[in-house]
Amino acid sequence: MESGRNRDFETAVFAVGTLKRGFPLHERGLAGAPFLGMYRTVQPFPLLIAGPWFAPMLLDRPGVGLRVRGELYLVDQPMLAGLDELESVGKPGNFRRLVQVERAGCGDVRPAFCFMKAPDLAQPVHSDFLEDYQDRRFVPPEDRP
Repeated sequence: MESGRNRDFETAVFAVGTLKRGFPLHERGLAGAPFLGMYRTVQPFPLLIAGPWFAPMLLDRPGVGLRVRGELYLVDQPMLAGLDELESVGKPGNFRRLVQVERAGCGDVRPAFCFMKAPDLAQPVHSDFLEDYQDRRFVPPEDRP
């Protein structure tokens, strides 16, 4: 494995669901990425549990929902490409968008990429809007029938 000092960690990624520490996709997507701290979106977004696999879905509808809390990381280009694949970016209804996030209590606002879904993928819906994803019902791809 390449050492961290030889890698170019320059792209900020905001994790709000199963990519967060302690959740099923963290090790596959963000292991080894520098953790910058806890942040939240500047604008509200709808975050909910939806779909047949109880996935956390941040919908691409700025201004609707709540200011979402999550974890901010720096990734290099190979990690970002791996995250795009893990999050199905490029398939219909799966997006990577730049959002503004701020660190609680210090006013540090910065842009970061976040993975979002189109509202039509959020069927059925299993929750109200969430501020902080903590649900443990998600079924990872390897456990699906």
